[in-house]
Amino acid sequence: MFPESITSTADGTLIVGSWGHNNVLRIAPGKPAEELIKPGTGGLNQVLGVFADEKGKTLWVCSNRLGPMGEPTSAKAFDLKTGELKGSYPYPGNGGFCNDFAAAADGTIYATDTRQGSILMLKPGSKDLEIAAKDPLLAAADGLAFGEKTILYVNTFSSGKLLRLDLGEDGKAKSVTELKLSRPLDRPDGMRAIGKNRLLLAENSGKMDIVTFEGPDLQNATITTLKDGFDSTPAVTATRGMAWIAEGKLDFKNNPAFKDKDPGTFKMYAIPLPKN
Repeated sequence: MFPESITSTADGTLIVGSWGHNNVLRIAPGKPAEELIKPGTGGLNQVLGVFADEKGKTLWVCSNRLGPMGEPTSAKAFDLKTGELKGSYPYPGNGGFCNDFAAAADGTIYATDTRQGSILMLKPGSKDLEIAAKDPLLAAADGLAFGEKTILYVNTFSSGKLLRLDLGEDGKAKSVTELKLSRPLDRPDGMRAIGKNRLLLAENSGKMDIVTFEGPDLQNATITTLKDGFDSTPAVTATRGMAWIAEGKLDFKNNPAFKDKDPGTFKMYAIPLPKN
């Protein structure tokens, strides 16, 4: 399966984007997994980030071009309940790489472009993605999540940075600030908001963390590891008081040293989410 991203809804349902099968699964509480979106639906290509926008009744899915042919990289909107395609929004320029999403309070959707080092946004009613932020600090931008209404946090996979974007009235970043970390991050990936100035974060090194923002202008990021020892962890989500993390086992797909080896069973783990 090789899960790359997970998201959830308030009723405890988990939604998983599969890098291995390029489909999307839904796991409702007490029920077996079901295929919500089949490979190729609406031109769906390489699946990465998935994000449930319950307010907008939309499931956002990153679809990336697999090679020189096929539909370009795009942010795709599916009906959160039925999985039917609602819209497709191509990335601007050439060579974009969609990785994850976050939703602002006004319904604007933000998405990372890992390859082009930028953050894109789609305002309600708009037909086109536009650049909300582009900065050298955003090289390899990956996971993102909102803090306060106009503060968007972004991590960078290869350099292990955690960045703060202060958004203006037009939704675009007025500034991009590198935050001070209590310890280094090792390949940070998926992030989800878990309250004011707190995030749940996955490190691909096998850690699930809570990040708390403190200090002057919230520029200090205290990283507390909830659990480690997992096998390649690209994704987290939180629902009904539980923090969930997915083992991606992506080395078995991407590293030639693991060619033809059995990755075994793919698992997700749940841990009670600390209240403070």
